[in-house]
Amino acid sequence: MRIPNLFPRIGTPLTFTRNRLYPIDTPRRRLIAKCMPDHGEARAEARGHRLLRAWYPAPELHCRLRLPGHTVLVYERLPAGTDHGLLLDLLNTPDDGDHSALDAYMRHLTDTYLRVFTRTAKLSPPSALVGKLYRDRAAPGGRLDHYYAHHDIPLTAAADGARLSDLARTGLYVNGDHHRLDWAKTISWLRGAFHTPVWSAISQGDPTDVNLAVPLAWLDYGTAGRNAIAGEIANFMFSTAVLGGWLVPTLNPQAFTQHPATFDRLPENTPRISTRSSSGTPHIRFTDRLTRARRRALSRYWELLATPLAARYFPGDAFAEALRPYLAMRIIAVFDLAHMPLDMRLYLIAKLALCTAPDFSPARFFDLTEATCPTS
Repeated sequence: MRIPNLFPRIGTPLTFTRNRLYPIDTPRRRLIAKCMPDHGEARAEARGHRLLRAWYPAPELHCRLRLPGHTVLVYERLPAGTDHGLLLDLLNTPDDGDHSALDAYMRHLTDTYLRVFTRTAKLSPPSALVGKLYRDRAAPGGRLDHYYAHHDIPLTAAADGARLSDLARTGLYVNGDHHRLDWAKTISWLRGAFHTPVWSAISQGDPTDVNLAVPLAWLDYGTAGRNAIAGEIANFMFSTAVLGGWLVPTLNPQAFTQHPATFDRLPENTPRISTRSSSGTPHIRFTDRLTRARRRALSRYWELLATPLAARYFPGDAFAEALRPYLAMRIIAVFDLAHMPLDMRLYLIAKLALCTAPDFSPARFFDLTEATCPTS
């Protein structure tokens, strides 16, 4: 007679961030334990999860254990496996594949957002918002300081070549057009950009393709709570267009070991980039490339969610202005520009120049059709 194993089986930890994730299987449940060294962050995550789950589908939080030096949050573990279980996997569908599942998913996703946002939206002071991704990173002592306080980042491979601070004097050329980019003024602008009331709603806050499950559910609750609507949109759009299909798997490939199709799609999501310098002025040319699935997801999200929200809460040119600081933070405050290959660094600096330009257009920035864009 076979004796059943009554003890939980703990799998190999996943270490995408400083918080370790341990898959746990018991005779009755599939769980995931998140081991967090910061007790305050764990309390905030538990609060955010409780608020989020009142409005969105999300796995159950079974228990919270405070241990010496760590807090452990134990969640229900949703079914997943190699190349399935996340929005990422739908976005990795080959261009000659069937995209009907992605289309249905984007409809469900945007319908859920619209329902929750229209019921929970309000003009909120900064103190009412989750500050982790934007306000805290821009504040003195935050990630902008950690990355850039003591660095004047080189723009060429030459030791005596142009540096980021030189752009205030020389500017740079992006796809043939000249742009001014004053780095010091940009940092100063971002420090103050998250200290005024904004339209907010209840959300997960970090809606990347690895934080959205299939079937639809929201994962990862470190930024769950009341978030800026413009920040939620900027995060999803930039993640889908730049981070999720190219930058993150290139710089952090270990995070995608269970989703190897990401690397199959990587060449199709990698922009073409060429750079040169003339009289100390950088010339950057790029052509964004995306798989058909990622481009469909962007256009559907924009048409079904961003457009009606812009019409309701951001009349005229207000939506483009609202997006600017959140996009800028996704460009420079996710990865340290100094610690990436030169072509990636210059590509992101070019994107920052476009984002801060007087004629900034979300439609052009994300290569969307003008017909579906609320601001041009």
